[in-house]
Amino acid sequence: MTPVTGWSARRVVLRMTLGVALIVPLVVGGTAFRVWQVARIDDRTKVDVAIVLGTAQYDGRPSDALEARLRHAKTLYDNGVARYVLTVGGRQTGDDYTEAQAGQMWLVANGVPSTRIVAVGEGSDTLASLRAVAVVYRERGWESAVVVSDPWHSLRSQTMAHDSGIMAGVSPTRSGPMVQTRQTQFQQIVRETGALLFYRLSKIPADEFGASIS
Repeated sequence: MTPVTGWSARRVVLRMTLGVALIVPLVVGGTAFRVWQVARIDDRTKVDVAIVLGTAQYDGRPSDALEARLRHAKTLYDNGVARYVLTVGGRQTGDDYTEAQAGQMWLVANGVPSTRIVAVGEGSDTLASLRAVAVVYRERGWESAVVVSDPWHSLRSQTMAHDSGIMAGVSPTRSGPMVQTRQTQFQQIVRETGALLFYRLSKIPADEFGASIS
């Protein structure tokens, strides 16, 4: 066996370093492209349920970001895309309502029959919310879903839905604070790219790194 010289060892380290330097930008760039690509998808295949991911609400009144999601989900219901609308999300300390309840009340007030709304008032992050939804999804015998969130959040939420056993497409909202300016869109793509990579490596929800919403 030929002994490894000091130069040979340095050459191996150099090649490995160059390999990593080439791979990392490809992985990050490829992930960012997929975040952008999936954000442009609007799946209108008929499904059992439209899952509206929760975000901020104020004493039962949805924030602008949550209302944009709810309006989009209502459109999916009205157009016959989804048989049910499911709202999800827990409550923050001091809140009287969960995000799911705030969404449910808004939908009823805007003409969606209460019998077609399911509220799952659990979850303080995307992954926990979707795991709670997965229990209801299985109990009701649902076989298809579409996730309604902000465009840049779509790929990460779809990935988590699949990991939780929910066969879901995506139909993101096209209104609200997350789509107002190109600067905002760029910032959210960068944040969601990091959040998705972190989740794939750790299986930790990484919402603190993802799209900032209110």
